[in-house]
Amino acid sequence: MAIGGAGARAEHTRMTRLIEKAQSLPTTGQRIDFISRALVGAPYRSYTLIGGPRKAEKFVTRDDVFDCVTYCEAVLAAALVRTPADYDDKLRQIRYRDGVVAWRQRNHYFAQWCDNNIANNICTRVGMPGGFSVDKKLYWMPGLGAPRMAVAGIPRASLLANKSMLATGDVIAFMSPRPRLDYFHTGLIVIAPTGEPRLRHAAQSRGRVLEEPLARFFSVNHVKAATVLRPRERSDVVMQAGQRCFT
Repeated sequence: MAIGGAGARAEHTRMTRLIEKAQSLPTTGQRIDFISRALVGAPYRSYTLIGGPRKAEKFVTRDDVFDCVTYCEAVLAAALVRTPADYDDKLRQIRYRDGVVAWRQRNHYFAQWCDNNIANNICTRVGMPGGFSVDKKLYWMPGLGAPRMAVAGIPRASLLANKSMLATGDVIAFMSPRPRLDYFHTGLIVIAPTGEPRLRHAAQSRGRVLEEPLARFFSVNHVKAATVLRPRERSDVVMQAGQRCFT
C-alpha cells in the first residue's frame, strides 16, 4: 500500500469529465459507483506522491495511474464535490490532516486516514457484531517515529455474515497481521444486483484497477479482519472549523 515517493503532477481532465457526468446521481454511493467503475483498468503505480522528511511536499492530483489509497482518495473527492473547481480542495482535505499540504500532515498510515476522515466528517465508521480494537505501535514509515494507534476491526466471518450491512461506496481497509503495520490494502465496496459485495481496488499484483468478489479477496489473501468506513452524503459534510461545506 505505497502512498509516498516521487512522481509527477498531471492535469485531471478525466476526473473533470467524471465529476460533471456524476452530478445527476443523487447519492454519494451512486457517484462513487459511477466514478470508480469508469476508472477500472487504469494502471497501478506506486510512489506517485511527492515529499519526504527532507523533501518539500507537493500536491499531486494524478488521475491516470493509482495505488490503492490514491484510487480511493480520488474517487471519494470526486464524488463529494459539486463542481470540478472544488476537487483539489476536497482531495487535500481527505489526504492531509487539516487539509495542510505537508509531509508530516499526510495520512501515511491508513489508521490515521480513518481517524482524520472521521474527525472531519467525511466518513463514519461502520460497526458489526464482533467488532474489536487492537492497540498497535506502528513503525513502517521511516521519519514518522512510532505512533501508537487503536486500530478498529471487524472479523472476516462477521463481515461476510452481515454483508447486508455493507453499502455501495463503503471504504474497506484490510488489517495487516504484521505487528508494526496497521493495514496492507484498501479499496471500495460495490454491491452487485445479486446483493453480493464486490471490491474495486488498485491492485499492485494485477497492475491495474479491477473489480472482484470481496469474499474471493478475503480468501486469496487470508484476510482475518477489516475496517469499514461509510462516506457521508454530500450535504452532511462539515468543515472542521464548524461551518457547513457546500462544495
